[in-house]
Amino acid sequence: MKNNLRVQRAIKNITQAELAELIQVSRQTVNTIESGKYVPSTVLALKMARVFGKAIEEIFELEEGD
Repeated sequence: MKNNLRVQRAIKNITQAELAELIQVSRQTVNTIESGKYVPSTVLALKMARVFGKAIEEIFELEEGD
C-alpha cells in the first residue's frame, strides 16, 4: 500500500513525533507506515485522515496486487 504521509505532514508542517502524539502511537510506528513497511489498522488510518482533514483514499492507495 502506498501513502503520501510525508507530503501531508510537510503541508501541515508537523514532524513524525507530532503526528504520533496526535494519533497516540510511537514515532517509530509513523516512520514504518511512511516507509511502507507497515499497513495501519482502519482505526489508525481514520485517525490520520482526521488529522489532515482528508479522506483515507487521499492518503493511502492500493498498489496493483494488493
